Amino acid sequence: MSQLSDRKAAWEATTVARTLARAPERRAEFKTGSGIPVERLYLPEGCCEAAEQAYLEKLGFPGEYPFTRGVQPTMYRGRFWTMRQYAGFGTAAESNARYKYLLAQGQTGLSVAFDLPTQIGYDADDPLAWGEVGKVGVAISSLADMETLLDGIPLDQVSISMTINAPAAILLAMVIAVAKKQGVDPKALRGTVQNDILKEYIARGTYIFPPAPSMRLITDLFRYCATATPNWNTISISGYHIREAGSTAVQEVAFTLANAIEYVKAAIAAGLAVDDFAPQLAFFFNSHNNFLEEIAKFRAARRLWARIMRERFGAKDPKSWQLRFHTQTAGSTLTAQQPENNVVRVTLQALAAVLGGTQSLHTNSRDEALALPSEAAVQVALRTQQIIAYESGVADTVDPLAGSYAIEQLTDEIERRALHYIERIDAMGGATKAIEAGYIQNEIQDAAYATARAIEAGEQVVVGVNRFQTNTTTPPGDLLRVDEAVQAEQIARLAALRASRDAAAVAGSLARLRAAAQDPNAPLMPRFIEAVEAYATLGEICNTLREIFGEYRP
Repeated sequence: MSQLSDRKAAWEATTVARTLARAPERRAEFKTGSGIPVERLYLPEGCCEAAEQAYLEKLGFPGEYPFTRGVQPTMYRGRFWTMRQYAGFGTAAESNARYKYLLAQGQTGLSVAFDLPTQIGYDADDPLAWGEVGKVGVAISSLADMETLLDGIPLDQVSISMTINAPAAILLAMVIAVAKKQGVDPKALRGTVQNDILKEYIARGTYIFPPAPSMRLITDLFRYCATATPNWNTISISGYHIREAGSTAVQEVAFTLANAIEYVKAAIAAGLAVDDFAPQLAFFFNSHNNFLEEIAKFRAARRLWARIMRERFGAKDPKSWQLRFHTQTAGSTLTAQQPENNVVRVTLQALAAVLGGTQSLHTNSRDEALALPSEAAVQVALRTQQIIAYESGVADTVDPLAGSYAIEQLTDEIERRALHYIERIDAMGGATKAIEAGYIQNEIQDAAYATARAIEAGEQVVVGVNRFQTNTTTPPGDLLRVDEAVQAEQIARLAALRASRDAAAVAGSLARLRAAAQDPNAPLMPRFIEAVEAYATLGEICNTLREIFGEYRP
């Protein structure tokens, strides 16, 4: 019997057996349409000893270090990835209706998009919010809005992902407060808060505070959630926006993991033990157009992170080594020209994410180059995931492209090049220093410029844009437009809230928050929960922090 066969038998008797005891696979037997049995895992058994040893070092087994082939032993044979559709627009009531529609269509988790004022900590009635309320996401100014947003959604059953960064802890405090009102133990909450401020300085721009207090907010959340909400992912370290800004796949992996290293270092410096917070770290990646490179990218990132956590940071808990990630298809690849082509692009990108082993997935809608996604377009986007899951067969075996010469070479090369970037950033003093020096931003800008030049020259083909154009325009159907009355409605709700709440309780909670912010050792999360439960608004809480922390100016 070969070494690989022995290891497979041990894997099945231990790792797989423990998983099946908790959750059986979806079916007792998997077969193709021709009746051919589909194995849980395919291996290069029978090859020479050296090849088997190389396999064990680089690929291993699903659910085991170095996790190249997936973080779960049975992957999608056990259950499919979480199907999320990033959604939110207008008022909390309108977005709540969209969430209920999506859940009724088979979506298995919520992904909340917030409007720009919410993302940068302003209430709807702030002069700086004018013209932006409810436009690119839902307007959330207080706990009252969050109660409406999550009305009728059982928080002990549905996981919530929130794309929010600078005020992430405050929005999570609102979710915790809603859960308590629903009678749900916060320890039962499942979900993710993006909470990745470094990529905001790099690529996105929705920051509020300077880096030092921003990192304090992040590590404070790590500390609080480790015991209060142990099933909640405290950060979703995002390569998505780095890629949308124009990076290559290699840069996406490198800069995302460099940021992650910075967060781990900050948490350890704040006195946290690595295995106390690392299992709650999650990642967020883009799935772009180059099908094989994207699959390899996910596998390389998983292996590289496992080695970083075990070898660099000395993490002992296997959960600390696991790179668990959400994927969104690439918004930057969607075209206003021939928008129906976007359905094909999204399908290929979604399939790459699944073949790469994603834990959850958002598929963009065909009309997003023109407007917020319409209900009909969102349904097609969700159906794309469901067809991949239920009809394609790719979810019936773990890591089906492992062993492909192309995939394995690309996986190795992406890992090698990404590690080279990480080593260069380490030599600069880490991600924060590299960001302050403009290094990461300049690398992304150079990559984006090179891509733009290639498209303009016709060297990189974009179907329907620089090749295969048509003179006719395909009507995209009904586009979703946010009514301008949303802002007035939100301001009126805020005025009513301020008139009805206990003003003394609000003032007291903000005073205690101010005092905690002034003390670098004081925990902030309990103060946020107290303030939102008193119905202090998001803007009032963020302005209190602005008084102490200041605002970041690049």
